[in-house]
Amino acid sequence: MQCKALRDSAREIQNFDVAYFMASVDTLEDNTAFAAEHEAGFPILADESKEMVDAYGALMGAGFANRWTYYIGADGTILKIDKETNPATAGRDLVQTMDDLGFPKN
Repeated sequence: MQCKALRDSAREIQNFDVAYFMASVDTLEDNTAFAAEHEAGFPILADESKEMVDAYGALMGAGFANRWTYYIGADGTILKIDKETNPATAGRDLVQTMDDLGFPKN
């Protein structure tokens, strides 16, 4: 659902001068198949080792990743962490939050 929400909001998201992606602790093969199945127009990173997810504090005890959205500025500063990401509205929410944070537009 979250992947589809981002896919369906691609035009609005791409109005901003940003790079966006999803990250998963699944295998590269699983993520590639998932991205193709859901026609994702953005990268889905594979973090099988769970190092990145753990470094960002998003690794749950069971070894799964929380569905959090990180907003990172051009200088690498984390501007906001949305720990209440709603998969159904993730695309619209992303656009609204980037606008609220003043992300640059193309």
